[in-house]
Amino acid sequence: MFSGIVEEVGTIAALDKRPGGITLTIRARHVLGQTQIGDSIAVNGACLTVVRFDEQTFDVDMAPETLRKTSLNQCGVGADVNLERSLMANGRVGGHFVQGHIDSTAEVVEMAPDGEGVLATFRAPVELMRYIVPKGYVA
Repeated sequence: MFSGIVEEVGTIAALDKRPGGITLTIRARHVLGQTQIGDSIAVNGACLTVVRFDEQTFDVDMAPETLRKTSLNQCGVGADVNLERSLMANGRVGGHFVQGHIDSTAEVVEMAPDGEGVLATFRAPVELMRYIVPKGYVA
């Protein structure tokens, strides 16, 4: 589970295409604190598993389903990505509960100033609309 609050913006340092998927190497600092192999880190909202890490980078494997359902297949070396570690069961949640399991992507159709914020309008696939509620938590 995740809060949906971005902890850090990382950078894709390497992209290794292999049969059956892609391994991303992501440069980061903050999210590497206390990281272990097998931990979940949301990358642009998608829950991915750490398969290797060092002091400056971590690797995640993306299967074909991840590539089909997310926009991560459009990211290249040097691209910035939003990062969030999974929630700890003994802490405060600063955002919302979101799973990080991706069903599809949505299209941004409009961005308009709204006071000090921005009102964003999205178009999601019609088959997912029955799961989306006003004020719901979509990441």
